[in-house]
Amino acid sequence: MFILILQFFWLYIDDLMGKGLGVMVILELLLYVSVSLVPLALPLAILLSSLMTFGNFSENNELTAFKASGMSLYRVMRPLTFVVIGIALFTFYFANYVIPVANLKWHSMIFDIQNTKISSLLTPGVYTKDIEGYAIKIDEMRDSVNYGITIHDYSDNEQVRTIKAKEARIYKSENNNFLFFQLKNGELFEELDLQNPIFLPNGELKQYKKENRPSRVSSFSTGTFKIKMDGLSLARSDEKVFSDKHEMMNVFQIADVMDSLQQKTDQFSNNIARSIISSHLTMTDDALIANNSENMKEISVPVKRFKELSELEKSNALNRTINFLRGNNRMIQNQLEFRKTFEAEQNRYWIEFHRKFSLTYTILVLFFIGAPLGAIVRKGGFGAPVVIAAIIFMIYFILISIGENLAETQTVSPFIGMWLASIFFTPIAVYITWVAANDRNVFNFSFSLTKLIKFRHIKS
Repeated sequence: MFILILQFFWLYIDDLMGKGLGVMVILELLLYVSVSLVPLALPLAILLSSLMTFGNFSENNELTAFKASGMSLYRVMRPLTFVVIGIALFTFYFANYVIPVANLKWHSMIFDIQNTKISSLLTPGVYTKDIEGYAIKIDEMRDSVNYGITIHDYSDNEQVRTIKAKEARIYKSENNNFLFFQLKNGELFEELDLQNPIFLPNGELKQYKKENRPSRVSSFSTGTFKIKMDGLSLARSDEKVFSDKHEMMNVFQIADVMDSLQQKTDQFSNNIARSIISSHLTMTDDALIANNSENMKEISVPVKRFKELSELEKSNALNRTINFLRGNNRMIQNQLEFRKTFEAEQNRYWIEFHRKFSLTYTILVLFFIGAPLGAIVRKGGFGAPVVIAAIIFMIYFILISIGENLAETQTVSPFIGMWLASIFFTPIAVYITWVAANDRNVFNFSFSLTKLIKFRHIKS
């Protein structure tokens, strides 16, 4: 947990430093972060503790004494197996009810802390030009409220706007693309229709009359001014994690959302199908019309066959047909792209749904890898077990990262993606447990396979 918290600080150090945060705020943040890191810390803890425990048993010849008294490795592991099953069930409850709340808490705190970074852009009495196309100055700042704010907007080449307000509060959009200034008691000065300088033939600058340049002044009691933050990133980490609501839900809430999303997807698919089926081409004497079956009844003009048309009519009909089909193709492509957003949203919910179950199962699998492996290695303490556990956990972490990325890109199903590590380690756990229980060599299988290949080669 300590290592994972250090990784968290590494990601958010720029957002936390220099903000004047109190000790209690930092401790509260660490509490919520620690809770959300349990899915990564607990499997490694189970693996390492089982390795160390059975490594000590084997190193001190206690396993040998057990086996000499007629107790198998399965019998020795039975009490701890029930303990680990209890831990796994508690972990599911923890991941289903506690972690979603912790995720919401610490993401909200980070969001609020990062928002203070916006205020740090503004220094009283000094114009800031950190946001391209704008110059902003405030007279005073107290308790996140800015007093005497002046905003010069020259992002548009054809106009200049100046906004002055007595009070302003600054907010950031969830996607970090916009700043919103909530203004009170201010005025807006606009100078419109700006023209580039024009030089006369004699080289003199053409003078424009001030009255010919339109401008206007308006006042307001309250208003909101939006600024697009091009080139300015307020987040030091992936803010998509904060906007993904599925991480703040339990499996029952996810199931309800999935039902709603599935209904919307089915309805959208039916609408696409009806739109394609009902739209067809009708050739008349003077036009090519897209109609549905009801509109067809209103057509009173006789319908001509294509071979009965003149060459000019055929050419016009083909051109209209091509344009109609191109329009239909564009409409279908747009609808399919829109459908992909539904599928991507469903994928994210299914990923979180399977994550909670796969975590519970992973704890059991890693126990049945660590315990028999400790009996085979015959080393306890913090030496060899730590090295072995680190290697196994690195493979586990790589597999869950690959599986999650494949599931997010819809390369594989969310089930395969989130259960990839468990599928990989399950046969390994079964084999290592069998080897340790029967005092077999771990590599006997590979040696036998090598001998079999050599025998067949010689025989052939």
